Amino acid sequence: MQIGYLGPENSFTYLAAKDAFAHETLVPYPSIHLCIQALVDGVVDRCVVPNENSLEGSVHATIDTLFRAQQLSIEKELILPINHQLVTADAGNGSSPLITRIISHPQALAQCTNFLNSHYQHAVIEAVASTTTAALYVKNHPDETVAAIASKEAATFYDLHVVAEDIQDVSFNQTRFWVMKQGAAQLDAVSDDAAKATIFVTLPANQPGILHKILAAFGWRDIDLSKIESRPSKTTLGEYFFVIDLVVDKPIQLIANAFEEIQLLGSGVHLLGVYPVEEKKVR
Repeated sequence: MQIGYLGPENSFTYLAAKDAFAHETLVPYPSIHLCIQALVDGVVDRCVVPNENSLEGSVHATIDTLFRAQQLSIEKELILPINHQLVTADAGNGSSPLITRIISHPQALAQCTNFLNSHYQHAVIEAVASTTTAALYVKNHPDETVAAIASKEAATFYDLHVVAEDIQDVSFNQTRFWVMKQGAAQLDAVSDDAAKATIFVTLPANQPGILHKILAAFGWRDIDLSKIESRPSKTTLGEYFFVIDLVVDKPIQLIANAFEEIQLLGSGVHLLGVYPVEEKKVR
């Protein structure tokens, strides 16, 4: 199989994809949108994209792209521990090298805010496409006083020097990744190991109390919600859709009945997936 992922090689998404598909062909894409679009177009058989980080929350590019590509579904969720390293091309001859610019993926930069504010408040902070893109840039520009925030694997692969280890704001830093496949999700085809479900909910024209009524459809059935988040629909100012994660520990028919009740209220429900969750150990 061909497996698309947010690249390049040795990005955190690559590590998740490699763990899930050790014997398949991995195909890097420079953006989440292009990675998902490759699956839509049938260029790849699966794609692996980040969807949420424990420090910085949802990856909006993934959520928003999938909202508009609703012919896809989640096959499984992977949870990967994320440890960031500050890396340079120059070892500094026994002392800390001069660093005037630090580059990385926006999520990685945000996850290391405390470290950057404490140690490099005068450095220019610059976002790039991925942590590995940052590491490759540092490798290819050894004469610049630039550092990257990247994984240990990327540092090893590009023969870079680790200036500071595990610089994320808290030690418990994890990212969820979704393995996506073609085809709409179906409640009548749920695997025995399914642990979560994710839905998109669109609201009818403004109605007082409509969100309360939607949540009540789950509440009185004792269906646990592990996440609810609003995102702008990007059509009209003030219009939103909701991303809701459900814990699948009740009969599927109860969940189906809740969906039906929500639809009777005039809201739209799109099932993105009912899927197992695999938590990976610290490398």
